[in-house]
Amino acid sequence: MKNILITGGSGLIGQKITQLLENKGYQVAWLSRSMQERKSFLWNVKKGHIDPEATEWADAIIHLAGAGVAEKRWTDERKKLILESRTKSTALLHDAIANAVNKPNAFISASAVGYYGFNTGPSLMEENDAPGSDFLAVVVKAWEKEVRRIEELHLRTVLLRIGIVLDAQGGALKEMLKPPVAAPLGSGDQWMSWIHVEDLAKMFIFALEKTTLQGTFNAVGPNPATNQELTKAAAEAVGKPYVGLGVPKFVLQLVLGEMSAMVLGGNRVSSQKIQKAGFDFDYADLKEAMKSIF
Repeated sequence: MKNILITGGSGLIGQKITQLLENKGYQVAWLSRSMQERKSFLWNVKKGHIDPEATEWADAIIHLAGAGVAEKRWTDERKKLILESRTKSTALLHDAIANAVNKPNAFISASAVGYYGFNTGPSLMEENDAPGSDFLAVVVKAWEKEVRRIEELHLRTVLLRIGIVLDAQGGALKEMLKPPVAAPLGSGDQWMSWIHVEDLAKMFIFALEKTTLQGTFNAVGPNPATNQELTKAAAEAVGKPYVGLGVPKFVLQLVLGEMSAMVLGGNRVSSQKIQKAGFDFDYADLKEAMKSIF
């Protein structure tokens, strides 16, 4: 394998993966709605168009594309976009692969720990546990169903259920540290299964290169933290004042609407399966991860 096609390549995780791959000598191309300065192929999910040369060129595909879950308030229109940007993009890739003469060898797809539901309490969730029934769980189930259709095309397929990604440039940490004073959300007792962005990028490469790896894996670090613990560690790392009084639940519901359930709930998710497969974390300790990031 030398040619790797990435959807969502311009995003936070996609750029990290691209950098790691190119450092290792891989040729990387992005599937994009517009031509990029780097090697790229065009696609338009809404119109159902994809350059057929993309899947002919690719030895493997890393699929990250999907509208941001936490970027905007969840109107009916936004919820539809969150769902269809994942299911329709995957279905489009399925059809392109099915019609390709030279099919890729592997398909590595993002997924999310939202599969388990907004709030699973203190239980340690594993890959074979039952899915939740809320909005995000429904989205992830539909997304994974489309990925498994690709598996039926006899490609080695890996699903990585991603948790809270820690990086200074975007995602949860950037939002948590916007206010002048850091404070937990709600009770602060809800679990956050986090992973350092560098470990996540490395995990995608691991899934790509370990040719015996197949199936679903939790892409989270080995030491989940509560919202209070994570907020406090982030505040200390950047030298920001921390207040232990949580932002009240009703305030979050007023500001975020239905999306508040995502931050008021939480998941404590196991990383044992990916570790048993041979993956080693560089950032297993929360304080060390924060020190690295900031």
